[in-house]
Formats: sequence, structure tokens, C-alpha cells
Amino acid sequence: MPFRLLLTLISTLFLQALYAQDASVFRPDSNRRELRAHPAKDLIRVDGRLDEKDWKQGSTEIPFIQIEPLQGAPAGLETKIRAVYNRQYLYFGVFCRDSLGKKAIRATDFRRDFSPRQHDHIGISFDGFNDNRNSMALYSNAYGVQRDLLNFDDLYTDLDWDGLWKVRTHRTDSGWYAEIAVPWQTLRYPRKKDSLQTWGFNVYRNRRLSNEISAFSAYPRSFSFLRMAYSGLLTNLQPPPPSRNLRIQPFILGSYDQYRNNPSSVPDKSAFRYGGDVKWAITPHSILDLTFNTDFAQADADRQVNNVTRFSVFFPERRQFFLENASLFGTGVAPGEDLSGGSMRIQPFFSRRIGLDNTGNPIPIDAGGRFVYRSSRTNLGAMLMRQQANAGTPATNFFIGRFSQNLGRLNRMGALVTAKQNSGGHNIVSTVDGFFRLSESHQLNMMLSHSGSNRSNGQGFAGFAQYYYVSNQWKFWWTQSFVTKNYNPETGFVSRTDVIATTPGVFWYYRGRHLPFPKLIRAFEPGAWMEMYHQASTGQLTERTLSFNPVWFNFQQGGYLGYIINHNFQQLTETFSPLGVDILPGKYRYFTHQVYYSTDPSRKISGGLDYNFGAYYNGKLRTANLRLQLSPSPHFSLLTQYNVNQFEEVGTPVTSKTVSLYSFSGRLALNPRIQLIGFYQRNSENNLGNYNIRFSWEYEPLSYIYIVFNHRGFDNTQNKRQTEDHSIIKLSYLKQL
Repeated sequence: MPFRLLLTLISTLFLQALYAQDASVFRPDSNRRELRAHPAKDLIRVDGRLDEKDWKQGSTEIPFIQIEPLQGAPAGLETKIRAVYNRQYLYFGVFCRDSLGKKAIRATDFRRDFSPRQHDHIGISFDGFNDNRNSMALYSNAYGVQRDLLNFDDLYTDLDWDGLWKVRTHRTDSGWYAEIAVPWQTLRYPRKKDSLQTWGFNVYRNRRLSNEISAFSAYPRSFSFLRMAYSGLLTNLQPPPPSRNLRIQPFILGSYDQYRNNPSSVPDKSAFRYGGDVKWAITPHSILDLTFNTDFAQADADRQVNNVTRFSVFFPERRQFFLENASLFGTGVAPGEDLSGGSMRIQPFFSRRIGLDNTGNPIPIDAGGRFVYRSSRTNLGAMLMRQQANAGTPATNFFIGRFSQNLGRLNRMGALVTAKQNSGGHNIVSTVDGFFRLSESHQLNMMLSHSGSNRSNGQGFAGFAQYYYVSNQWKFWWTQSFVTKNYNPETGFVSRTDVIATTPGVFWYYRGRHLPFPKLIRAFEPGAWMEMYHQASTGQLTERTLSFNPVWFNFQQGGYLGYIINHNFQQLTETFSPLGVDILPGKYRYFTHQVYYSTDPSRKISGGLDYNFGAYYNGKLRTANLRLQLSPSPHFSLLTQYNVNQFEEVGTPVTSKTVSLYSFSGRLALNPRIQLIGFYQRNSENNLGNYNIRFSWEYEPLSYIYIVFNHRGFDNTQNKRQTEDHSIIKLSYLKQL
């Protein structure tokens, strides 16, 4: 009965969506807004003041347009953008007027790649080749903290790409200023001698106190300013012809490692290492990256997770070398941040399979290289890595090859090959994929992948087709995916195998006049979705979840409140053991409830709660995730998180127990370039505590001194408490030639 009710609800909402489609999703304006850049006559000093004479000739009075909350209305507060350039840099000056001055500014920390929901900030996006697909975006908050990324089709994002650029800000009683200097070598544009260029370009501003977003060139609020088809134009540019663009970043590192109760009796040891990376922009379209004696000491450590689902935990990549241009190699399907699209994750290539073992311990990398070519029609990439041998794995070679062809204005077809080879054999995965933007609101994404290995003589297949319809009022999706029992991408990630997944759903976004408490509530966003999983080898239904959230309110200041009810059917074909509780094979039907609440995350004190309760297989489970952040100043922030799972008469034998995970993260910053960061976790399941402390000093742009302390604890096969302590000091220096 719940299954039929949900299908009826989804069908009804979808039919309404068809009638309402494109109601507020307008097409890009053929008459694009223009910002004219001017050549600088004098030296520009980047200090956030905008007091040089050149800034006056680069002034503009083009008013920004509101995106949120009232799409198309004039911006509530004035924002001015100016652009000048010389032979070395492209400069931007931005003034964000605010009648409350410094009192209105929100910023919770000095973390690079800050969360946009927690900071007043501006963002600038470029499309140097005017293909409406590739963009580079630079962000700054009111304290000069940087955020930058590369984006492709407003779909794939390299969030952790770090470009070489500089920003300084200045806060006053009438607003705040940002002065940005971008070396031409950081930017990508065509080679044109002695001729002016025009680029796709947009700027947006988020004033967090009122949660208002405005932009230089308007775009529908359901998209982002990275959808370059809606961008304006940056005109009158005369950049120098792209020339030798070589970036060298060597490092030296000293470490001391201590091991206790290791079954292999590993002695304490100290080491000295050196290595580095080289980045060569061969042409405006192609980049070669080389690395040797690769080290990732500064990368964030993985956090512990208590998993009570049947899906494998996905830990994101945190290492800089693999994060750059990750979108080119990143075909696959994954859950959306807003719970849309389904829970399945299929990635034929997952870079964490290189240089890390299955528990996240590093394996040294001797050397590697990556070549990337991007143009308005063709994109290709190749990566070759050599991983050292360790106690459990022989020396291994990895190859990843990627090709995609742009078709028409916004469509793409591509192929991906991954190969892993060592003395134990090889594993090869071949993939074809396609992306089709049928209109501004409709898109279709699909993939088919094959894996083969001589280790087990097994071959397997995986694939998906995913349709999305997105407007200002509706989001509808249908994802159909499958993974056969023998599909084994050893250089990839799959959340579960031997499965056929069907996951449709719909969200409704309402902002009409019938909203209660309009000063408090910005939007009402209920929805319904289904996740159904059959065993691919037998066709048997193994899991079905029917979800309906009748309550989801987004608040004007950025918080939210939601309630979801789920009807679950589980058929276990083998024993399932979440957190040490054994649940025997059989059929289980039960209801669960979820409550989500978050305050405005940009406030000095903010927090949230995710609370799940109800039945769980043959018993009950209550799970709570609480978080509290204190940010009295962006110079200091403290985040505490608490996860608790309370099992009540679950499994066989019947088990009642509580498993808790405590986390504390802190950041102390003198400025955006000198910071002390740390986190601590303790899990009651094994009473183990892990911590990471990292001092970081960016003494020159993208040149760092790191001092890192890591402590890990776990129980080994001899049931002894085993610990590892690692102390590291690392110096890196970046030289742009």
C-alpha cells in the first residue's frame, strides 16, 4: 500500500511539473551585459584600498540583479566591479556597499575554500574560450580568504584546485572592498596577437546577513553563476600571448614515526625526504603535471564514521595532485547534496585507490604524470603513476586515459580506460558515457562500464541512466543503475555490487504568497522519492525505501527544518553486521522517521541536529548527529560533533547497546596565511582516540611550511591496542617561470 501511494504522489507531482516547466527558468539573454577592462597606466598596489587613479577609469555603474530571494529584482545593496590590467596581471576591484558597515559582515573562519553558506563573499567566473562550458572561478570573503575552483558544464567541479592569485580586502563603515590580482599565467585564453579579446564573465555577491544573492549578469536561481551560458562579457582585454608557463614546486620533509604493539614489531624511525611537482602549461589548451617522491603530509586526515547502512562509506579525495582536473576523469553517478538522485555511487576511477591502502594508510608514490587537453570541442587526459611496494602489495603501475567530444552546444560523449598492473596480475576497466542538456531545465546523463581481471578471470558490467528536470519550482529525477556481481574496478569505487537500482523522486519548491511567517520562512520544499534495489544475479527484491517529506522549510537566514518518513523493506541474503550487531538473513518491514534542523550557519554560534528514530530490522534504532560551532571571531572557530547510535533489541542474539563518536575540530588563525588546525575523535565502540594537529604558514602564494602531528589507534589481529604517532615538518616552495 505505501508503494502505490508513493507512486501516485510522484506521478501527480510530475504531471504538475510538466505543466509548470520553464515557468521561471528564462533563456540566456542575447544582449549580454558588458564590463570594459582598461589598461593600467601606473603601478597597482594590491592592498584592498582601490585608491590608485587607474581604478577611476575602470569604474562601472551597472547595477547588480537579485537572484535570491527575489529573482530579477534590483539588488538590495549596491555592488561595484572594475577591471584593469597590465602585462603581468588582470586586476579586479570590487566594492560591496552595506549600510551597516563592518557590523553586517559574517565570517566564521579563515579556511581556504571556505563554505559559501558561512561567509559574506564575492565570486568571479571566467570563460576565456567563450565555449559556455568551461569556467574558472575565484572567490573572496570580506577578510581576503580565498576560494577557487574549475567547473565543467556547471556539473563537474574541481573544488580543491588552487590557482596562483592574490587578494586583499578592506572593511569600512560603508561596506567592504576587495582588490584581486590574477597573473595572466593562471588564466586560460586563446593565442591572438595584437588583438582585443572578449571573455565570458560573471560576478556574484552573497550578503549573508540578509542571505541575498545578486549578480552582474542574471541567471535563474535554480542554477549557479557557473552556468556560463548566462554570463556577461569582459571586453577590451589585450593579454600577452600565452608563453612559457612553468610552475615548479619542490619540497623537503623530515619525519619521525613511533609504533606501539605492532604485530610486525616495526621500530621507531626517522626519515628525510625530498620531491616535488612540476606544472607546464604547454599551450593554452594543454597542461602537463609531473610528480616525484610524491608526499601528501599536509592533506586532511580521514574522519571515523559509524555506518549502519548497507552501502560502503565513501571517503573523499583530499590530496592536491589528484584533485586538480579531477572533473575530466570523474565520470559516474553519485548522490546529490540535497538527497536527490539516489544513494548509489558508481565511479570507474577513484584516485584514492592510488597511494593509499584499503584502510587509508599511505603507500609511497615514486613518480607520476598527468596530461590534460581541453578545447571547445575535445577534451582528453592521461595519467600514469608508479606506486611503491609495501608489506601487503607489490609495486604497482596505474594508467588512466580519458577522451570526450563536445557535441553541439551543450552535449558530450566520452570514454574512460583505467588499468592497474603488478606482479599479481592486471585489472582493466573500459567505460563509455554521455551527457545531454536537452534544454535549460532537462538533462540526461548515462554510462556503461566493463571490468576484467586475470586475477579471478572474472568480468563484470555496471552502468546507469539518470534524467533530471530542474526549474525554480520543481526538481524531478529518475536514476536507473546496475552493477553485476563480478564488476570489480580496482581503481574505482562502487557502493554495492550485484544490484539493480531504481530511484525516482520529485521536490516541489514553493515561494508563493501562502507561505506562513514570510519574514522567517523563504521556501517550502516538500518531496517524495523511492529507492528500490534488486539482486542483479537473481532478480530478487532485496531493499526498498519509500520516502516522503511533508515538511521542509528553508529559513530566510540560511537555516532549515525538515521531517521525512520512510517505509523500509529489507531482504537480507546474508548476515549483516552494522557496528558489531549481527542481523540474520530474512525479510524485514519497518518505518523510520528523520528530523533535520539547522540554524543560520554564518552566525557566531550555530548548530544543527539530524535525528533518526523508529524500527530497525527486528528491533529499534535511534541515531542522532548533533553539531555546535562557536566562531566569536574568524580568527578562532571550534566545531563539536556528536554521533550516537542506540540499538534496542536488534539482531540475533538480541542486542541492545549504544555506540558514540565524539569529534572536536578547532582553527586558530593569525590571518588567512598563518593557521593552526586540529581535530580529535573518540569512538566508544573501541574506546580509541585519533587526533591530527597541523600548523600551516603560506609564506608566499602557494608556498608553505607545515608542521603536522598524527595519532592513530586501533585494535590489531592479536587483540592488542596498537598506536601510531607521526611527526612531520615540511617546506615547499612554488616558483612560477
